[in-house]
Amino acid sequence: MAGRVFCSRLQPVRHLARRSALQPRRYQSGGGGAGATNTWLVLAAAGASVAAAYQVYTSNRTKPLVEQKKDAYAKSGAVHPEAVAEQQLTPSSTEAATEESAPPPESETPPPPISLPDKVPYVLVGGGTASFAAAKAIRERDPAAKVLIVTQENYSPYSRPPLSKHLWLSGDHAAAQQLKFIAPWSGGKLVDLFYNADFCKVGELMDREEGGIAVLTGTKVVGMDTKSGSISLAGGHVISYDKCLLATGGRPRTLPLFSGEKVEKHVSVYREIPDFLTLDQRLENTKRVLVVGGGFLGTELAVGMATRYREGGLQVYQLFPESGNLGLVLPPALASWTLDKVKKEGVEVFPNVTPVSVEPESGGVKVTTSSGIELTVDHVVVAVGLWPNTDLASSGQLEVDRHLGGFRVNAELQACSNVWAAGDAACFYDPHLGRRRVEHHDHAQVSGRLAGSNMAGDQQKFEHQSMFWSDVGPDVGFEATGVVDSSLPTCGVYPKTSTELLQEGGAGVDDYSKGVVFYLSREERRVVGVLTWNLFGKMDIARKVKGLYVKFEY
Repeated sequence: MAGRVFCSRLQPVRHLARRSALQPRRYQSGGGGAGATNTWLVLAAAGASVAAAYQVYTSNRTKPLVEQKKDAYAKSGAVHPEAVAEQQLTPSSTEAATEESAPPPESETPPPPISLPDKVPYVLVGGGTASFAAAKAIRERDPAAKVLIVTQENYSPYSRPPLSKHLWLSGDHAAAQQLKFIAPWSGGKLVDLFYNADFCKVGELMDREEGGIAVLTGTKVVGMDTKSGSISLAGGHVISYDKCLLATGGRPRTLPLFSGEKVEKHVSVYREIPDFLTLDQRLENTKRVLVVGGGFLGTELAVGMATRYREGGLQVYQLFPESGNLGLVLPPALASWTLDKVKKEGVEVFPNVTPVSVEPESGGVKVTTSSGIELTVDHVVVAVGLWPNTDLASSGQLEVDRHLGGFRVNAELQACSNVWAAGDAACFYDPHLGRRRVEHHDHAQVSGRLAGSNMAGDQQKFEHQSMFWSDVGPDVGFEATGVVDSSLPTCGVYPKTSTELLQEGGAGVDDYSKGVVFYLSREERRVVGVLTWNLFGKMDIARKVKGLYVKFEY
């Protein structure tokens, strides 16, 4: 089985090789220094990897995708960020959930202001992955450190990816309703979303000689004074700090079209635990739901809801302006192939359209699209991106990037003296790819850890090339690193046309079940991103490929 190489400039897909084997076509490299590799060798190696992986894939088609991923990582010796996260999650005390069990209760109401400390050495604003990683790193470098995490959510820090992945695809519905799931690397045991740490009570933190980590939940930070080194809480209490981290994450975008009292009660956005619990409960008595958005979250949710409630007869619709699912990320042909896979999972997909009007109807809403299609549904989930939370920039006199959003930080993730930022809300400078802001779990985890180490005295530069991953149903999974943008020129390596896949008349069709996609900068034709499609555990190699200067002649 040989490989095929497809390149695209914006929309057109061009075949670089139509031979029975992958052949070089005068691919040239330049400007990459002594370590640069001839591009055709890189592509040939990618083709060989795809070919080898495809042979394994075809012999294990019945094996679930999660098992394929687990096996690939075990074989390569690499570590998936999901596995790192799961090592920190709270294990379940039982092997299976029961119908009588309830979801973990929300945290108690925060103590009155009088019991709050007036000063804490380390204050972390935000209760997500970046904040938790920073707290752990601070305590590792400074064992007696006293760390206060302040979060607006009513839960202690938890891992967010399972909210759109494992909890919907889990076959154990009762466990999922308790926020528990069996993860690929959990050894078959249930874990829950919450990070496992020996948190202490907020009122006891400053009296502990051994230090500790306390979490103040349900509390919004409404202001900060970077000159005096303090934050202001809703309610008026002020807490001074020596070092502060802004890991404020983001809030879901919405569309003005879905506003209005009569419409809003049938519309939701999705990001936090209450969003999952509310939506899951609502779907038990829902027949038709619409997902607006074709990106990571929209596509994962659409497939997840269709999978979870398939037996209940739930009809899931999805619409977006791109020509295929994940169309802002994947090359057109691959996005189209993914769209077909999403359809096979039971989702009715409407690409190349946008909602133009919404009106109440029959206990739900009627959504009219730009193509004239009318969809009457019980509920709408809007998944169209994220706004970074930078509300504290004004009072803190911090710089926000006007193009990418997020707090602008230096190479050590410092926004100003004694203030750092990490995760979704940080806009950092990548020495290879320029100024960036990344909204993925791996970035939150690594940037949070580095920021925490620097807060405790290190002076490390942030040079990590983060990766991200997505699973769309049982047959589609990918991992990527760098700038992965479908508007860039791309070059893809896939298996050769399969004789198993035949169009009408006996002609073979392109097989996109495995592959590698290289994303190139527009001006320099330098590799700025790599995506591996149903090919796992290769991100360390992909990071080395990025930065290669290439010239394609075709």
